[in-house]
Amino acid sequence: MSSHPGERSHPPLADTPLIFIDLETTGTRATRDRITEIAALRVIDGQIVDRFVTLLDPGIDIPARIATLTGIDNALVTGAPGFEEVADDFERWLGDGWLVAHNARFDYSFLRNEFRRLGREFRRRVVCTLKLSRALDKSSHHHGLDALLTRYQLEPHAPRHRALGDAMTLFSVWQYWARHHYVEQIETLVLDQERRRSLPAQLDPGLLDELPARPGVYLFYGHNQLPLYVGKSVNLRSRVLSHFNNDHRNDREMKICQQTRHLEWHETAGDLGAQLLEARLVKKLSPIYNRRLRRSAGLHTWYWPTDAQAPQLAGQKMLQEEATGARYGMFRSRREATHALTGIVEQQRLCPRVMGLERGRGRCFAYQIGRCAGACCGEESLESHTARARDALESLRIRHWPWEGRVAFREAASEQDVVYHLVDQWCYLGSVENLDQAPTANDIAFDVDTYRILTRFLANEHDCVSVIPLEDQRPVGTT
Repeated sequence: MSSHPGERSHPPLADTPLIFIDLETTGTRATRDRITEIAALRVIDGQIVDRFVTLLDPGIDIPARIATLTGIDNALVTGAPGFEEVADDFERWLGDGWLVAHNARFDYSFLRNEFRRLGREFRRRVVCTLKLSRALDKSSHHHGLDALLTRYQLEPHAPRHRALGDAMTLFSVWQYWARHHYVEQIETLVLDQERRRSLPAQLDPGLLDELPARPGVYLFYGHNQLPLYVGKSVNLRSRVLSHFNNDHRNDREMKICQQTRHLEWHETAGDLGAQLLEARLVKKLSPIYNRRLRRSAGLHTWYWPTDAQAPQLAGQKMLQEEATGARYGMFRSRREATHALTGIVEQQRLCPRVMGLERGRGRCFAYQIGRCAGACCGEESLESHTARARDALESLRIRHWPWEGRVAFREAASEQDVVYHLVDQWCYLGSVENLDQAPTANDIAFDVDTYRILTRFLANEHDCVSVIPLEDQRPVGTT
């Protein structure tokens, strides 16, 4: 095996077969989409010694945009075997070879999910040529197959965007690297891909390759499927990796890393869906490392009836009932609620005695030190004081449900990837891809986290989110 650039050399890992593989699929989401074509090349000592090529019936409709790109449509796969029919032969054919693919995470995750649907685990050592290209040529910014063909002045193998043509094209790129780089360098970079998987020791390393760079929610589980942590991100892959990359700098991350035995995730259409699902799962599972978004038992609010001079502290029941007055703030304890109101009173020179924070008659202590405008002793009218106090609390005001019944928050990642989040009275009912599946609920309870998530979205314009009132509207006034 030559070790000098310019001389022909065998690919690295010469003692192990390399399987150059490419898949065509019905879409980009491995948990939902399916494989329509497999092409794999077994390479030993730099030579192709065998091929595995087949169309597959995905069992689901092939979108028109995918058919246009790949040339694989529903008619073409009619009569082709399903993955379950070729799984045994394909797995035997692979043997113990390393899988080599461009953006290997995509192909590997589809294979693992296909086997998982059959109740089987699929694990292989993987070489990602996209990562390898970035490591070999750090000065370049484009590392797609088309960019590499142009850079190296290589001819593509037809047809492009079909599995066999792309697998052959990838092998041509590999041969170019073998001729122009030290073999030891390529071997080192390949093995470095393995070492850089800074995953917990008990976690299946193949899960890392499946993580999508999409919005969603991820869950870490410990021994006996104990929920450790639930998180969300607009990029699941980078967020999960950041946990493990930071495990040596953060005690909390270190504990999560040491205890994690399993990882799962749920993809969403966007950030809104991720936030709503995260809040729901944290309440349902109570992960031990989630301090936020815990079940909101014992909430307090300041309730101010329309004919009263001051607010009164009320429990969580007030958040769920119809009320004629205004409600201000959601607090985890009486102490937190009192502290918040005291701060506003002091800042606005309101009277703590009139506001119910201090007992007694006559002038309050705050007036005596110049921190009260005098509502307690007649220097400020109660009408003026009440108006100022309500204005000061307005930033904490809890919005009434602005619709007459259920609404759907439509969130679209693309024209084909649309999800509807169903909400009623600030209660999240679930998400569906078709409004005909829209759930209803008899037990509707105000949820503080749903309220906070949705009011943030309503306060800011989001091109990908719109609101659709549904037909089953109730009479105005239900809150």
